[in-house]
Amino acid sequence: MAMSEYLTLAQARRIALVASGFADRVPGAAPERRHLRRVLERTGLLQIDSVNIVQRAHYLPAYSRLGPYDPALLDRLAYRRPRELFEYWAHEASLVPVRLQPMLRWRMRSGAAWGRMQRIAREQPELVRWVLEEIRAKGPMSAAEVEGDLVQPRRKDHWGWNWSDTKTAIEWLFYTGEVSVARRNSAFARVYDVPERILPPEIVNAPTPSDEESYRELVRVAARGLGVAAEAELRDYFRLPLAGARQAIAALVEAGELVPVEVEGWTPRAYLHAEARAPRRITAATLVSPFDPLMWERARVERLFGFNYRIEIYVPPLQRLYGYYVLPFLLGDRLVARVDLKADRKAGVLQVPAAWIEPLKGRGAPAAGEVAEALAAELRRFAGWLGLAEVDPPQRGDFAEPLAKALSSPTSLP
Repeated sequence: MAMSEYLTLAQARRIALVASGFADRVPGAAPERRHLRRVLERTGLLQIDSVNIVQRAHYLPAYSRLGPYDPALLDRLAYRRPRELFEYWAHEASLVPVRLQPMLRWRMRSGAAWGRMQRIAREQPELVRWVLEEIRAKGPMSAAEVEGDLVQPRRKDHWGWNWSDTKTAIEWLFYTGEVSVARRNSAFARVYDVPERILPPEIVNAPTPSDEESYRELVRVAARGLGVAAEAELRDYFRLPLAGARQAIAALVEAGELVPVEVEGWTPRAYLHAEARAPRRITAATLVSPFDPLMWERARVERLFGFNYRIEIYVPPLQRLYGYYVLPFLLGDRLVARVDLKADRKAGVLQVPAAWIEPLKGRGAPAAGEVAEALAAELRRFAGWLGLAEVDPPQRGDFAEPLAKALSSPTSLP
């Protein structure tokens, strides 16, 4: 696109969706590794989360961009040789292209992990050394296998964690890069080994870039994946330190890779990736994960789409507005609805506890009936990908009745 110092909101939305891969052509046949690699080139990384009420979080972004695909393709990229992805703390726990491992070593050597891990490293260095020696001698091993017959008290230091000292020591070694993740076991627990047995030799032996070089490359990846974003979002993509991110942004502006722009309705200054493009139309019709890169920065989502989103997994049930695990629905270049979903695998049913529609305003906004038909078709497609035979009608929400009617119609079949 021709560069301008001003973007309309519609242009910014389309730029963001193109950059993140939502405008790429959906494969006509079953998606292959090359298609999955294209998704990863767009997003730069995939967030991991343990919630499995519908599907593991790291599998969903590829579905949103490719349609139904075999999740084993992603497993092979992440956990089989030649390994193309590795697990590390990038934007939260993430699957990251191995080429970026050297650019994350600044975090590994910072030691800026959570307090409990730092205390273990400081107060029990002999335990940390023993754990590393065990994994080096016997790995790959899960934390339970490392612990073996050790009996240790488990302390409740966090709402979601209940780690023994041994598990904490392993996570310290993982944070500092002294161990990596060989695979996930059947309980979705990490299985650890030393990096030289996991990462490609050319990555293990690659020189470590300076912090400044690392920040620039990580902001570059973020800018390419976001298309147009404010400073906070470029920084948040890899959770970079403020000063380092600002310096990197300034360097990329000077190099012409980022273009400062104003976006209609935005208060913060935005930065446009120099290779960004804005087509006239986006034809996406897909559910989007709460952990999708498109949804990471909620303030950006609201500025781009007028869509106020909060994940309510950790909200007490009576205080939830929309539901436990709510997925936005992208139609064209707008987030037009949201559905609370649950996969009942035993019954073979995709449950829809609630469905809600967004205000449909402005030029080009779809009609509610169009949204209902498109969402019904997408729910059936999504259920099929999950191996579920049926979609239950929604139980509540202001869009429950129109969606239930569309689900009952044969015209909503994908």
